[in-house]
Amino acid sequence: MTSDEQVLSYPLHYDTALDPPKEWEDLRGRCPVATIELPSGDRAKMITRHEDIKALLADPRFARPTAADNAARVAPEGSGGAAATGDSAMVVPMKGEGHLRWRRLVGKYFTARRMAALRPSMTATAEHLIDEMVAEGAPADLKAALSFPLPVYVICDMLGVPADDRHRFSHWSDMMLSVTRYSQEEARAGMAEFSAYMSGHIADKRAGDTDDLIGMLIRESAGEGQGMSDAELLSTAMGLLVAGHETTANAIGKMVAMLLADRGRWERLVADPSLVRTAVEESLRYDVNLGFGLRRYLSEEAELGGEVLPAGTTVLCAMGSGNRDESVFEHAGEMDLGRSPNPHLTFGAGPHSCLGQALARTELQVALETLLRKLPTLELAVPPADLKRMEGLLVGGLQEVPVRW
Repeated sequence: MTSDEQVLSYPLHYDTALDPPKEWEDLRGRCPVATIELPSGDRAKMITRHEDIKALLADPRFARPTAADNAARVAPEGSGGAAATGDSAMVVPMKGEGHLRWRRLVGKYFTARRMAALRPSMTATAEHLIDEMVAEGAPADLKAALSFPLPVYVICDMLGVPADDRHRFSHWSDMMLSVTRYSQEEARAGMAEFSAYMSGHIADKRAGDTDDLIGMLIRESAGEGQGMSDAELLSTAMGLLVAGHETTANAIGKMVAMLLADRGRWERLVADPSLVRTAVEESLRYDVNLGFGLRRYLSEEAELGGEVLPAGTTVLCAMGSGNRDESVFEHAGEMDLGRSPNPHLTFGAGPHSCLGQALARTELQVALETLLRKLPTLELAVPPADLKRMEGLLVGGLQEVPVRW
């Protein structure tokens, strides 16, 4: 099969929320650069092999499509949010020296050392949330009780915004990440509200001197030409609030669901909690429900998977498929809680790799450690095949994670 023989409808079909699409293995073997039709009706290329995905993501020439590019649209006409359509006020530079400058500024806050210092407060929050869940009684939705609120409390504290507004943040995040869940008009109205909210918050912080991330960026930007413009600061604050809770909240729920889907996995961790770190990495690799995939716009001709793609091509990286590539991961279809090394692609690669990965890892480890200690008898309250995927958003997740103990 060649990329011209078949056009695949994207997103691909999943039989269950925890099993990969059947096409992945065949595509990796016979058609690593496939032609896909997006919900918009536009066509793009999808790459499925680990080597090709890593090479593209690590190439500094290519970045996420912007409104200025004539890229394949993700969302159908009249649908989609800012991140899905590219029609947004997000002005963070996507490549070149501007992007490196932005990463240097924000990266000062997201160090592994700083994240480690947050562990005690994260653990206390996780314990409190689990205690509240237990008090309400089983069965419970772990996503609503723990995996959503924990990252929200953490990122709100880091940004210095009130966690009491978390449901508003969730609503705005869904609008920003919508492919088909909201109309473009609804999404634009939501983004206007979000922008006004965050602009007011930044203005308040300019009047004071705070130790949170926004306060740090304001201070760094005080010297002319040294920091961020007002528009970049607003875009950064909005983007971090969305990214800082939406993806990790979903990752916690999926991790626990995968571990409980095979009772032996959970029991092994209960018996040996020292495996938590490698188990978190393996859950990030094993996850087939990572969302829409990372998109790159080819501003010039490039070769991928033995095929020359012309400038102007939109390429979608199927990281979940790359993470199941047998040429890189032995027994890739099995969940090995002690797997090491584990060069998964879940956080991307190269100059655009996820800035918040140290934070996400810490939150996932804390959530798992605390659950193992406080609820060793935890189990799914429904068969794994009954778990439902979230639909219509760029991010991947489960609608609910029903548990009992």
